Amino acid sequence: MIKDYQAQKTLRDTYDFCIVGAGPAGITLALQLAKAGWSVVLIEGGGHEYAPRSQELYHCTSSGWELYPGETRLRFLGGTSNHWAGRCRPFTPSDFAVAPQGGLPGWPIPYAEIERYLAAAMDIVDLPQGAEFHAMNAALKGGDFDADRFLLSPPTRFAQKYATALEETAGLDVFINCNCVDLEFDKASASLKAVQVSDYDLHRERIVARHYVLATGAIENARQLLNSQSLREAGVITADGLAGKCFMEHLNVEMGGFILKDGEDTSPHQYYTTDAFVAEYSAGKGNVTTSVLDDVQTYGRTAEVKHFLESLACEMGVASKIEFVAKFSCPGDGVISTMIEQFPSAKSHISLLEEKDALGVAKVNVNWVLSEYDRHTISCIGSELAKQFADMGLGFVKLNPFVYDASIPLKMQPHAHHMGTTRMAASPEHGVVDSNCKVFGTENLYVAGSSIFATGGASNPTMPLLQFALRLADHLDQKMKSTRSAVV
Repeated sequence: MIKDYQAQKTLRDTYDFCIVGAGPAGITLALQLAKAGWSVVLIEGGGHEYAPRSQELYHCTSSGWELYPGETRLRFLGGTSNHWAGRCRPFTPSDFAVAPQGGLPGWPIPYAEIERYLAAAMDIVDLPQGAEFHAMNAALKGGDFDADRFLLSPPTRFAQKYATALEETAGLDVFINCNCVDLEFDKASASLKAVQVSDYDLHRERIVARHYVLATGAIENARQLLNSQSLREAGVITADGLAGKCFMEHLNVEMGGFILKDGEDTSPHQYYTTDAFVAEYSAGKGNVTTSVLDDVQTYGRTAEVKHFLESLACEMGVASKIEFVAKFSCPGDGVISTMIEQFPSAKSHISLLEEKDALGVAKVNVNWVLSEYDRHTISCIGSELAKQFADMGLGFVKLNPFVYDASIPLKMQPHAHHMGTTRMAASPEHGVVDSNCKVFGTENLYVAGSSIFATGGASNPTMPLLQFALRLADHLDQKMKSTRSAVV
């Protein structure tokens, strides 16, 4: 049943599971565990709809690239699925097999661990049973760029689709306007004893459960761990640990533009880097979308194109293609957008501020920064795309100078795909949660969502995070059953 904690504070004395955050991961976990017969409380800091008092709690400062979390993430029932566009592309085996650049290890589990949950995750977001992730266009020649393959969810709005289930599933209590403000950890038992929750009038209570799961997104999951004084005093969260570190986003770089050869297809085309590209250039993955603008701008044989050819063509190895410009009939101006993988780096991190929010929780600063390896990926993707466009006679790509010259400041926007900050690893030296999503140094505290991502690939995170949520639900169900059997 969904209850408003602001007006109805009817918590049970204890639960089997307490899940903090009612976005896609939290709702999926709560329903799976309640259907398995366990008592579950799912708490959401926001209400049924957008409200400034809740959304303002997302506000954070930035000392790196601007993230706009207050505008791109949503803090009410259903989370950011309330404005999700619906694009779905699963991880691939190479995402788990290839270590990222920069020294940190990749995933401590094989791809098969989440592959078996793909069909169930597809069903959750209303993709047809047995549907194939398909391409809208052909690949580029040369072996570096395959056609991107994806499906589009309607998109699924979790609060609306699962409204009846959240109201009627036996054993499940859902509280909206119920904010987690502290995690109470007991060092002697290495267990979380309770979470403190608050309404907007600062009335606080404790929720007691056997197991706890944070599912509030990459910024808020890290914030909850960093904010807990008892976790810090117990040494679970330390200054030299990785909690809050390795924040990753997908990079939407202003690559530049292109002009198609007369007669070429002007519909949008989407390409995805191949495993061979990643191996050859020691680069990250990336999606590249080429779109022709409706507002046509003709370049023809202008000084702009000629200057670009003179200054860049030789550097990119396409000098032999200069001659085809003379044959151009410039049908329009095109733009290149990207969704490029960012490698994990401890320098890209979230940290607590002295200032508190309206509920008394420390605010955070996000230092979202790129590494030299990220700039290398951007350069390789841009340069090789331009070469292959020219080699195939499709048209002419005009890269922005900062793409291939790292000394020039980059122009880039976020995709609102927050990842990392509680990354999965084989040991606490390299991460925050273990292969079962349990926080190192604890017995009953888990994390769900894309904050556990060891690497982000160039896939939209919703599909993979649902696969991980389903996997975690199975693990927790089996753990509870084994515990119960041992007691009996």
